[in-house]
Amino acid sequence: MTIKQLSIFLENREGRLEEVLDTLGRNDINIVALSLADTSEYGMLRLIVSDPVKGKEVLKESGIVAMITDVIALRVPHATGSLGKAMHLLVQNDVNVEYMYAFANGEDASAVLKTEIPEKAIRTLKEGGFDVWEEEEAYKANR
Repeated sequence: MTIKQLSIFLENREGRLEEVLDTLGRNDINIVALSLADTSEYGMLRLIVSDPVKGKEVLKESGIVAMITDVIALRVPHATGSLGKAMHLLVQNDVNVEYMYAFANGEDASAVLKTEIPEKAIRTLKEGGFDVWEEEEAYKANR
């Protein structure tokens, strides 16, 4: 079970992030998780939001190009070494993680990860005792 992530290239200029956040807020789209990485010329904003399809549409209407990417939202127990164990399972099963970011949401933490073979990653994680978020749960994690 993958979930949808919004991915947005942002020019590295003042106010650009605020435009994205204001657009989503004005359209009642809640941000569940966020990652922002930058270079000298641009930033890559990745978001898990309450309604990714609507989010993409309202951003487009505001002149902001967003892509929808399938990612996995891994449930990570609050126990030392849990994330390391999950990554070890993936490595053992030849699943490469392209990028990852994490957030805490109550009784569990979560790690959003991107891989080229999400079905294999999900199967591997579940067989190893981990769970992943369903779309309906993930988009409401902070509500």
